Amino acid sequence: MKTTTMNPSDAVHARSGEAMRHLVALEGVSGGQITAWLDRAEEFLAGGDVPAAVPSTALAGRIVAMIFMEDSTRTRLSFEVATLRLGGGVIAATAAGSSVSKGESLLDTARNLAAMGVDAVVIRSAASGGSSLVSARLGLPVINAGDGRHEHPTQGILDLLTLRRALGDLRGCRVGIVGDVANSRVARSNLQGLLAVGAQPVLIGPPTLLPPELGHGPVGRRAEIAADFDAVLPSLSAVIMLRMQRERAAGDAVATDYPRGYRLDRRRARLLPAGAPILHPGPVNRGYEIDPEVADDPRRSLVLRQVGHGVAVRMAVLEWLLEPRANAAR
Repeated sequence: MKTTTMNPSDAVHARSGEAMRHLVALEGVSGGQITAWLDRAEEFLAGGDVPAAVPSTALAGRIVAMIFMEDSTRTRLSFEVATLRLGGGVIAATAAGSSVSKGESLLDTARNLAAMGVDAVVIRSAASGGSSLVSARLGLPVINAGDGRHEHPTQGILDLLTLRRALGDLRGCRVGIVGDVANSRVARSNLQGLLAVGAQPVLIGPPTLLPPELGHGPVGRRAEIAADFDAVLPSLSAVIMLRMQRERAAGDAVATDYPRGYRLDRRRARLLPAGAPILHPGPVNRGYEIDPEVADDPRRSLVLRQVGHGVAVRMAVLEWLLEPRANAAR
């Protein structure tokens, strides 16, 4: 499976004498930059699990365009709430109800929104590398909100925030990423983010859904790969369960007994060390990837906290994207 990636240095362009910023992938992003986003998100959370309702004018007068060519609930609405919390405005284009349904390309849609005077674009695309293509040609800051099987960088950052709040320093922590790794952009961003901050990702799933190339990390580091879920559970600091990507033909690659080998049920949850948190990016297929009792466990499941943390992370990224001077002053 081939995906299109972009080096972060390739995604910086000049506009009005200032460096233009994009976030299209976590691959190649430094641990220091990721930590800066996490720290700023913590400031927005102010000790809670959702950003405090304190008016902000960081994006006053700015308009952020949402271009979502795939269905989304958490990511799209989280970006919208984040923009509004920062005092900005939002407009949206989706595949249904826009000129995309008449054959307009992703790039042309973005160009038309840019012509209306928007200040940044958040893109979800079914095509791997779609946001990178737009960032290279548009002349506006771009955030990748998920592109095909490539990456979902803000999900990777918010998962790191949730893990850091639960575990503290993530260096050396073993974090299991379980399920449909092959088709998951979330898994790829989690992998890059965990390696960048010094954690040890462990990719877990049936061999048909574990591409061996994902066992290689940047700067010579590697993710571990494991097919036996039960055997590795006691050694994990945390677990991130993935959604089975049926819309990407994941069901063709696994046997119908997938839940028997990889569903996180109560028995498996008891194999985890005490206090090891459980995450899932959503939407959750209850009873298939994770049992309802585990997904709703008030002590260990952090699924809903991830949602609140996502608003804070996207506030931090939007501020970094559009108000770099404000960040430099901190």
